[in-house]
Amino acid sequence: MELHYAYYSSPIGLVEISGNEDGIATLYFVDERKHSSSKVHPSLKECLLQVEEYFKGLRKEFGIRLNPKGTDFQKRVWEKLSTLPYGRTVSYLDISRMLGDANATRAVGNANGSNPISIIVPCHRVIGVSGKLVGYGGGLWRKEWLLNHEKSSTFGKQTTLFSP
Repeated sequence: MELHYAYYSSPIGLVEISGNEDGIATLYFVDERKHSSSKVHPSLKECLLQVEEYFKGLRKEFGIRLNPKGTDFQKRVWEKLSTLPYGRTVSYLDISRMLGDANATRAVGNANGSNPISIIVPCHRVIGVSGKLVGYGGGLWRKEWLLNHEKSSTFGKQTTLFSP
């Protein structure tokens, strides 16, 4: 099925969303529009709305159908990422343990780095076990911005770098 494209101008750059009736396939930060259609396909309208609400600090969870392409292992990692609470961070080791294999940290890191649906599948919430910001396809400065955005949008609740 053909993919449709839409763009959102976020405070940290242009976001490109692709998808169709089967769900959202990708959400990336891009430097410029690659597709010229100005009309938003109906299958992308709800995603655009929810992304806008996220950036305005009005949305903590997404409720849209996703259709990422990846291996079974990658999809398992992305499913775990999707359960990470807003405003909280975990390490790659934490994700490995959630999957039942503490030795899979490197594979988890690779799957995290291959996440095709940033923000909605919140790979930015995964940091190094030391607490350092490591790896983000959109740039570490964006990862830091997203984490600070979520921290400031938690409506006065105290957040910690690592989940207990």
